[in-house]
Formats: sequence, C-alpha cells, structure tokens
Amino acid sequence: MRRYGVTPENIILYGQSIGTVPTIDLAARYECAAVILHSPLMSGLRVAFPDTRKTYCFDAFPSIDKMSKVASPVLVIHGTEDEVIDFSHGLAMYERCPRAVEPLWVEGAGHNDIELYAQYLERLKQFISFELPTS
Repeated sequence: MRRYGVTPENIILYGQSIGTVPTIDLAARYECAAVILHSPLMSGLRVAFPDTRKTYCFDAFPSIDKMSKVASPVLVIHGTEDEVIDFSHGLAMYERCPRAVEPLWVEGAGHNDIELYAQYLERLKQFISFELPTS
C-alpha cells in the first residue's frame, strides 16, 4: 500500500453492503488503520438462504471466515430493521472481530437509510477522532 505514498496507518477501509466483501478481503490480507463495515454480510449464500450455517466451497463471498484475520480495529454499523441483509449478519460479523470496537446498532434503520440517523455521523466521528491510535 506504500506504492502511492500512503502508509497503512493512514488508511481507513470502509465498505457498505456488498462492498464489505472486498473491504474484509483487503483487511484480512493487509495492514490498515481501521475498518468500517456498514451493513455487512456474512456470506452471499447466507443472504440468499438464511438457514445456512456453514460456508460451502461455492459461496463466492465467505466474509465471515475472513473476519478472524482482520488485525485492525473494526467498527460494525447495522440497522436493526434491515430488509436486505438481516441484522443477524452484522451481529455475527461483530462477534467474529478480534479487535471490534463498540458497534452501532441503529434502532429502526433499514438497509438504505442509516446515514439519515444522527448517531451514524456521531459514531463515525467518535471512532475516527478518539478511538484510533494516533501516530
């Protein structure tokens, strides 16, 4: 990541919904300052078939299995009324994080409206400004 003159401690990875898949993949393989997962999914198969309890070789997005390799602090944000990716996904991802910080569970928020709640921006500011180590 130094190729562009930016050191890992100055990089915060942010992924939303399906975008959490490459975010988690990167964070599991490379050092960075922090990771923010907004409405993450455990795996593609688990979204399509909610009763799935394990990862199969044909599941294209096995994010849940990569979480334990993420060494950076992780903030998980999820709406409790998410109609696309069930809230249980955010909870499971949070529970798998070795360095999870206090999550933000937005009561009543769906999949596409978390940003409209005041606590969203407040939690991001708190995490970035006060909870990350400064160099």
